[in-house]
Amino acid sequence: MRNLSLPLALTARISPVVVLAAAGWALTSGPATTPAAEKESAPQSAGESPSGASTAAASKQYAAAPAPCGSIATATLKSLVPGAKTAGKEIPSTDTSLRRTCSWNALKGYDYRWLDVSFEITESDAAAAKSYKENTTEKSGGGSVPGVGDAGYSVVNLTTEDKQQTREGVVMIQASNALVTVTYNGSDFESKKAPSTDEINKGAIKAAKEAVAALESGQKV
Repeated sequence: MRNLSLPLALTARISPVVVLAAAGWALTSGPATTPAAEKESAPQSAGESPSGASTAAASKQYAAAPAPCGSIATATLKSLVPGAKTAGKEIPSTDTSLRRTCSWNALKGYDYRWLDVSFEITESDAAAAKSYKENTTEKSGGGSVPGVGDAGYSVVNLTTEDKQQTREGVVMIQASNALVTVTYNGSDFESKKAPSTDEINKGAIKAAKEAVAALESGQKV
């Protein structure tokens, strides 16, 4: 990584990394979800078998968040965040059974990339669906991500600060009573341009699919 021995003038050019890193850590405090306070309650209709659809639905609810730093394949990490330590860094959580987040970030040459993967376990499918709806409404302008979990949404935004572009993609997935949020962003400090929308969006979706697969392969209630 060249930034360890860059001349003073070049170091000044890539100083926005500090700003981006600070913003990234703010993101890693966990997905902006609304705490689940309601518990799904549906009375069983007369004659309904307890081993029918209601039992199958209950079995889909997840008991705990999986280890986030092990949810993304090494090859994917090397592709999305070149130069980052693939072990990642898990962000402290007040309750790791309910919410866990892992971050990877690196500056390779002039290219900076940041990836966050967060899991949140809510009390019920209904609580997760409510939070998912609120979160996707707040981040308007995106589109659906089909074939992942029960519902998926992706949005990409471009920001510019001091003529430096940063493009960020956020993918939110609801899978039963679990919420998976992936944040992926990048900048080029030589050209001051950001990666393309397609690159960021596809990268975020790929990470989200792997994260959901890790969730599904873990322990369920």
